[in-house]
Amino acid sequence: MNTNGNQPQITTDNLKVLKDQIAYEALLNKKARQYSEYCTDAQLKGVCTNAADMHKQNFTALKNYLETHQ
Repeated sequence: MNTNGNQPQITTDNLKVLKDQIAYEALLNKKARQYSEYCTDAQLKGVCTNAADMHKQNFTALKNYLETHQ
């Protein structure tokens, strides 16, 4: 337990995993956003846009978690 009231530090191994996952989410967001621009079918475009939004949310959540534990 951390006695100074702050969140505990992340181990080096877990930090690497988090940073890798943040990079993956950023890449997936970018790809899905780009795919949505290529789509001419409205339904498929919506699927790609929803996927991009989900990956953006995941990226933001992971980044916020990382920032509160450093």
